[in-house]
Amino acid sequence: MKLSTVSAGRIATIALACSAAALPAAAVAMPATGHARHHQAARAVPRCTSGSTTTWLGLGNGGGTLGTIFYPIEFSNTGKLTCTLFGYPGVSAVSGSGHQIGQPAIASGKKKVIVLRPGGTAHVVLGIVEAGNIAGCKMRPGAFLKVFAPGLKVATTIPNFTFTACANKSVLRVDAVHAGTGIPGATSS
Repeated sequence: MKLSTVSAGRIATIALACSAAALPAAAVAMPATGHARHHQAARAVPRCTSGSTTTWLGLGNGGGTLGTIFYPIEFSNTGKLTCTLFGYPGVSAVSGSGHQIGQPAIASGKKKVIVLRPGGTAHVVLGIVEAGNIAGCKMRPGAFLKVFAPGLKVATTIPNFTFTACANKSVLRVDAVHAGTGIPGATSS
């Protein structure tokens, strides 16, 4: 039996939907560019809200390379409805007195629409560059991280996260949101 191009496309779309549905509480990534059906499906799912999204620092000490330590920042759908995240989070260093230190995180990487079912988690990789490696850095102690999940306007403060920041530059680097939970030392951007 020979399938028409239209039938084969429908079967592939159904298979993709079924395989995504088979993953319990999973996050599914859809490229920002690509097939029109993916864009339509992503648009049909509402954006995540601050009330249904919990932001937290991934477990572990983070992994590192020359002069940069990496940590996963997690975004979990704690609501009852499927929702989407897209793009980059806002991340800033905060002093012990609650004031922002320096510039917010520098974002890079390809953006994807991430569909989060209830209980699902997505992540970004946060890199903290050693302040002493940044020319002209006016060093200040950082005590907290302030994180806005991608597309959200309410921040979460991650307490007791000490590092040296720059009052005049950014030591923070962040990539676009990824599907699934980040794994310290193994998750890469």
